[in-house]
Amino acid sequence: MAENTDHEFIRHYTQADEASRLRTGWFQLEHARTQELILRHIQPAPATVLDVGGGAGAYACWLASQGYEVHLIDPVPSHVDQARAASAKQSQHPLASAAVGDARNLQHGDHTAEAVLLLGPLYHLTRRNDRLAALREAHRVLRPGGLVWAAAISRFASLLDSLSSGFFDRPEFASILDRDLAEGQHRNPTDNLTYFTDAFFHLPDELGAELSEAGFDLVELVAVEGPGWLARDFDRIWNLPQQRERLLAVLRKVEREPALLGASSHLLAIGRK
Repeated sequence: MAENTDHEFIRHYTQADEASRLRTGWFQLEHARTQELILRHIQPAPATVLDVGGGAGAYACWLASQGYEVHLIDPVPSHVDQARAASAKQSQHPLASAAVGDARNLQHGDHTAEAVLLLGPLYHLTRRNDRLAALREAHRVLRPGGLVWAAAISRFASLLDSLSSGFFDRPEFASILDRDLAEGQHRNPTDNLTYFTDAFFHLPDELGAELSEAGFDLVELVAVEGPGWLARDFDRIWNLPQQRERLLAVLRKVEREPALLGASSHLLAIGRK
């Protein structure tokens, strides 16, 4: 019988505070680097962007503030409510729309967007055919030459996080980690939100291969945080502007290094239609 992973990740996000996550700890690095990698390739505004799996609207509202027509889609109703509230606070540059939806079945027409963000769906869709369905939907709605930004969690994220955060030796975590490393299939049978929720953790080559199979030409595949998220004194470094810029500069130098890709918490593949 298939696992009900859709239900599990939605349950997780009704308990976790996704709206504030990117403003805390090393998630600030994830946020800054993702913004940087979007701006590196996106065409200047005005352009139409679909933020699929856009959560509480962190990236959607940011892009709308820069003049893009942004449509947010997310399967979690509370996220859509939060995105609408965030949009209302920037009344001069609101979201074009925010709706509950499924990355595998977008309610947008063919060739209607210049850019699609898939910054969450690929790791919450644990079956490969579902991930390909989401990528093919992104391909369908993009105009020729349009781009997709597809994020994944590294196969080794649980191992590195447990070692750096101090829960490697917890008995209930051992089987979670073993399955992550063996299959990339992450399951959390506990109530501990630290252990995340149902997900698929990619090897770098797997992410690139999925984009190619869905019809995209791979523009680049990079580490988002690189090893920076493992810094023991991350908050101190991040709060010192000179050290923050130094960290970002170093991470740019190693963002494509094959030997280090798996050390990043997140990977990001950019594909062109």
